[in-house]
Amino acid sequence: MNKTDALIIGAGPTGLFTAHQLKLIGLNCEIVDNLDKIGGQCIELYPDKPIYDIPAIPECTGEELTNNLINQIKTFNIPIHLNERVDEVKKENNNWLVKTNAGKNFFTPNVIIAGGVGSFEPRKFAPKGCEKYENQSILYSVKDKKVFKGKTVSIFGGGDSALDWAVELSKTSKVNLIHRRDDFRGAQSTVDKVHELAKSGTINLYTKYQLANVSGEKSLDSIGIKHDDGEIKTFKTDYVLGFFGLIMQLGPIANWGLNIDKKTIEVDTEKFETNQKGIYAVGDICNYPGKLKLILSGFHEGALAARACFKLARPDEKYRFEFTTSSKTIKNRLGVKE
Repeated sequence: MNKTDALIIGAGPTGLFTAHQLKLIGLNCEIVDNLDKIGGQCIELYPDKPIYDIPAIPECTGEELTNNLINQIKTFNIPIHLNERVDEVKKENNNWLVKTNAGKNFFTPNVIIAGGVGSFEPRKFAPKGCEKYENQSILYSVKDKKVFKGKTVSIFGGGDSALDWAVELSKTSKVNLIHRRDDFRGAQSTVDKVHELAKSGTINLYTKYQLANVSGEKSLDSIGIKHDDGEIKTFKTDYVLGFFGLIMQLGPIANWGLNIDKKTIEVDTEKFETNQKGIYAVGDICNYPGKLKLILSGFHEGALAARACFKLARPDEKYRFEFTTSSKTIKNRLGVKE
């Protein structure tokens, strides 16, 4: 059981800055995110696109902003649990018992939902039976490339992720790359590399094919792929990787008894608290009159929610506002030496 003053759901910019604010005022916190990396929408949707509306930063990319926020909280050593989705939030003795799909339990008086537009879920294969092999032989992300060494890996997709992993895994594995079109959407240099590897026989390239069926007793043994003209090819494979992008859903959040309107969570504007005491929502996922879906708005919301958490986490203490420019206590927390 992990006990903490506040649990933040979402490791995007708003979640990271909210964690910073919690630590500044002396509260402990942990972060859970369904993605395999820190950064939320900034990293998944526009890591290389310029952002022009961050105060005092004329221009930065989503990746640059994320890296700066990570550096800002580095001194605090905040536990961040990636590849985990919060499935259940239950009231218990004036606290919240929070359970993830990885089996972790958190006990906290404060839960801050900073989940952007909800949880990112991978688009999955359609053929019947695929779910039987999910998280074993059929995967939608790569956590450890070493497990594929010496194996046959069939990769589906036509974007950067599919192309990059096809090139990378071809160094140690037998790779089949399958795409439903002739044209790829990835970086041209990587597309050229894939065609080069296919020409040399290092990669088996199949275009205008899609997954038709999967088979195997206890584990995946073979797959069938179907061409646009109806032709079906069957071959053995140890692993299947699918890279079809992500879809955004509220997921389990919809079952937590919160006031939800059009996939956003209604909050007050004093503490950004929901209709459930001790549960807050900040960033794009929250809604209130005049709400602007800007990163800077999320920073403001997170700062106020963090200070609201103090009362529940430290009921016997009085919160005292301090400026970072003059507070010795805050500077000590930041590790600033004067």
